[in-house]
Amino acid sequence: MEEKQVSGFAREMLILSQINHRNVVKLLGCCLEVEAPILVYEYVPNGSLHGHIHTGDGGKKLVLPADARLRIAAEAADALAYIQSSASPPILHRDVKTANILLDGEVNAKVSDFGASRVAPADGAAVAALVQGTLGYLLTCQLTGKSDVYSFAVVVLELLTGRKAFCAEDDREDGCLAFSFLAAAQAGQHREVMDGRVMAVVGLEVVDEAAELVAQCLSLSSEERPTMKEVANKLQTLTTRACSGGKNAGTKTNGVAHY
Repeated sequence: MEEKQVSGFAREMLILSQINHRNVVKLLGCCLEVEAPILVYEYVPNGSLHGHIHTGDGGKKLVLPADARLRIAAEAADALAYIQSSASPPILHRDVKTANILLDGEVNAKVSDFGASRVAPADGAAVAALVQGTLGYLLTCQLTGKSDVYSFAVVVLELLTGRKAFCAEDDREDGCLAFSFLAAAQAGQHREVMDGRVMAVVGLEVVDEAAELVAQCLSLSSEERPTMKEVANKLQTLTTRACSGGKNAGTKTNGVAHY
């Protein structure tokens, strides 16, 4: 096992052993008596959020109605807010993306993969770090809590638009979803990039407020982005409004179907 892999293994084991949140995948144990050490997690049967938005996991894809999408976003945001503000010490995930958000048997969000995570700087300052993460979810290599906020905004965009964070075949803004959304938002055309089914279910006001939140999170200036806690609170409010006012809310358990 390479030194980098050992380091990532040890880091993830240490971090997860200190986290207890319903929307963070649970570390059950580890096995060191093998050539390649193994981390043992709780079983999360429905795979990754990315798979169900874009490609399907194992041939089975969940249909995620708009109200369920907002709920999943709110749950993941709550988990990230917890590790940044309530965990001791605070943690920066550094690789927030739909592939690292899993769905359990009740289609609840479970944030996973802490191999790239770091303890947050004690004074909240930004520190330079080697670039971590995935194309389409990154802005700079500065390490702060607002870095995760930017990445998470892209996750919310994927949920609201059904588009991938980065698509080389897409010539809009070099294939970057965040950039194409911001260009549309600045032109007052953010609704044009949203999934029409989302707007039909949750209503235009909720979509507009969600788009405004995403735009704030994608600000080039980290100081202008909201905190992860503020993001979680806003998404919870929008989820409640969508579930109480949406035409299709409450018709199925978790608002989810299978095909």
